[in-house]
Amino acid sequence: MLLAFLSGAIFFGLAIAGLFFLKFWRDTQDELFAAFALAFFLLSVAQAILALGGIPDEQRAWVYLVRLAAFLLLIVAILRKNRAL
Repeated sequence: MLLAFLSGAIFFGLAIAGLFFLKFWRDTQDELFAAFALAFFLLSVAQAILALGGIPDEQRAWVYLVRLAAFLLLIVAILRKNRAL
């Protein structure tokens, strides 16, 4: 019960962070904010899949690929932003 509550709280926090970055992107049109918004939405989807999917531990590896994609998106966006300066 507590694990489900904490998983939901983590999902909610990640989704709210994604919405904040989406708002910042809408105000500035900076692609770094769009990348952060997309990355946080990917992380929230991965958390929701883990919380609601009922996937056994042996079959969770593909969910972590979603997290890897989110972090790679962040790294690429930061490198592009620093290259543009």
